[in-house]
Amino acid sequence: MEDVRSIIMQHIPKKSAPSGSNREPHVKVATTCEIPDIFFDEILIEYKLSRVEILVLMLLYRQVWCRPNLYKEFGIGPVQTYQEMANSLQVPLEILQQTLRVLENHGFIETIRAGQYFVRKYFTSENDAKFGQSYNDFV
Repeated sequence: MEDVRSIIMQHIPKKSAPSGSNREPHVKVATTCEIPDIFFDEILIEYKLSRVEILVLMLLYRQVWCRPNLYKEFGIGPVQTYQEMANSLQVPLEILQQTLRVLENHGFIETIRAGQYFVRKYFTSENDAKFGQSYNDFV
């Protein structure tokens, strides 16, 4: 009779294919955006923004300052339709348009043309000046 050790040494293991029950769930990698602390420390406190105003401002801010953008040095975001923006934020179109006007009145954004916005890096002109933010003579 052969030695058990020699039998084990000759054994070629099968490649184990993951079975349906043993698979690890697909883990998504989270993306992050850098939002200046001044937004949380001053802007939210001083301006008392509504939920929708914060959503719209953060959407525009992320498009301009946190995503690849050809016009980042000017603080200008890519063109998008109002309907696309309203759908992505799940808000009615009328509320979106009112919110854009409120954000413009605060000086956080300026309309370049329909669906394209200038977004301040530090939210107000005073903060931009304080932190030395310029926009290549755009503003």
